[in-house]
Amino acid sequence: MRSSADDTTKPPARALREVKTVEVSTTVRAPPDDVYDFLLDFPGYADYSKHLESVSADGDGGPGTEYHLTFAWWKLDYTAHSKVTSVDPPTAIDWELTQGIDASGRWLVDPLDNGGGCRVRLVVTYDPDSARGVLDLPLFVSLDRVIEKIMDLVVAEGERVVERVVADLEGERRPVDIDVHVY
Repeated sequence: MRSSADDTTKPPARALREVKTVEVSTTVRAPPDDVYDFLLDFPGYADYSKHLESVSADGDGGPGTEYHLTFAWWKLDYTAHSKVTSVDPPTAIDWELTQGIDASGRWLVDPLDNGGGCRVRLVVTYDPDSARGVLDLPLFVSLDRVIEKIMDLVVAEGERVVERVVADLEGERRPVDIDVHVY
């Protein structure tokens, strides 16, 4: 017979979840301070994205600022509720989703040694299973298949957005190399 003390040694089921991380990075030929200020102006992102319909903000971009981001793709509409949790100018902006999908992330701005700009990274960690029940999927549509399609879309959309952002920061359009890692 097991005692109730034995039950306290088992990790909670949530601790066994499989989280995923996506890291997207590129080099920007602009000063780190300019890039950081640009990233802090999150509501402006809607101008760069095909699927981000609107962004509303409550705050100045610093810790505690809340954002509502409305995305639309295929038959899905979703409003993500996020909050800036900390900032470290001009190198890091940390955030988390506050409702629905369990996700958090960081913008990182790393100056290059040669003074030729900076490396910008977006690192997002999320629990794919937390989307169950959050997204209103049509009947007979698999969440796993939708997540797979969304990941392809995120990469393509990320490339488009980064190219547009880099063009604005650098003053001219150029091909942009983007590194994407999923682990």
